[in-house]
Amino acid sequence: MDGSPDLWSRWGELGKFEARGMKGGEALVLEINRIFRSSGISSPVASRRGLTARLRYLDSKAGRAALAAQGAAPRTIRTWMRNKGAISPTPANRRRIDAAYWERRRENLIRSGWLTRHLDNDGRGRRMEIHPVDQAHVPEARRRPNLSPRSITVRYIWADLLDAWARKDTGLVDEVWDDVISDLDSDYSAYAYVSSVGIGA
Repeated sequence: MDGSPDLWSRWGELGKFEARGMKGGEALVLEINRIFRSSGISSPVASRRGLTARLRYLDSKAGRAALAAQGAAPRTIRTWMRNKGAISPTPANRRRIDAAYWERRRENLIRSGWLTRHLDNDGRGRRMEIHPVDQAHVPEARRRPNLSPRSITVRYIWADLLDAWARKDTGLVDEVWDDVISDLDSDYSAYAYVSSVGIGA
């Protein structure tokens, strides 16, 4: 990620002394992905229920296009749609169906604005847990002192964040993360890198 370069440089070279973590923006994207995945079909594609549910979701012109984009042949797609509850695709085709389902669901959630509204929570925002980098393997003389998990209520960033997530704009995600941690305290740059982020949603 290339946004807010001054912020990242203030931490220093992550990993130089065995600190373990990732850029805050990357952790934020992983957490948005988790929330997105938790809103979808929970049954795995390897199960009959999960497979049938995905094919029903994809039974549209756009859904068939998503399957074709994953490499499924038109004739195969027609067979799947006619026999949703009675087919046994190969493991490779199940992966294609699963990938098409998640890509199509992502497009639908972006278009509908549901995910943005869900996280904005009528302007109340969401509680965010920020877990600092793991310094367990850092020599004691090189450790950042007083790094502890932080919990804050985050408002007003969600439209920008979800827009960046939708466009896969890592630079804007970095900028949003800079806005989030600037509310912490004077040592906010210590949270430029983190081990994880959790959102109460």
